[in-house]
Amino acid sequence: MTLSAPKIWPGSDGAPVSCREKLKMLADNHAELAQTLQDTFEDAVLMGVDENAMRDVLRTMIEGLESPKRAAS
Repeated sequence: MTLSAPKIWPGSDGAPVSCREKLKMLADNHAELAQTLQDTFEDAVLMGVDENAMRDVLRTMIEGLESPKRAAS
């Protein structure tokens, strides 16, 4: 799998996130999500879903994510 985590996680102010605990959580979340996405994609393709269509489904899901900052406003 080539879904590697970014080396730098940019903060909302443009500066890289540097807190070790935050970086660990981000890395753990990235690894878990990458595996889940890969598993979901493979299952769909093996069940006959077109690869490009499945990529579109996953892209649409990501684009539809709501920011917790907007929800709190």
